[in-house]
Amino acid sequence: MNLSSHVEELKKKHASLSAAVETAQRSPSVSSLEIAQLKKQKLRLKEEISRLDSVQ
Repeated sequence: MNLSSHVEELKKKHASLSAAVETAQRSPSVSSLEIAQLKKQKLRLKEEISRLDSVQ
């Protein structure tokens, strides 16, 4: 897998997590801890994408 395809996969995962966060925030059965964990995962992906974009 080359770098640009890896970045694209990370962007897809980031978008998927964005949707998951939005859904979780609308659901009363999801705890704020779970939402915070999703947001942290999303942030780590965003940071990794930014890091890889700066390398390209």
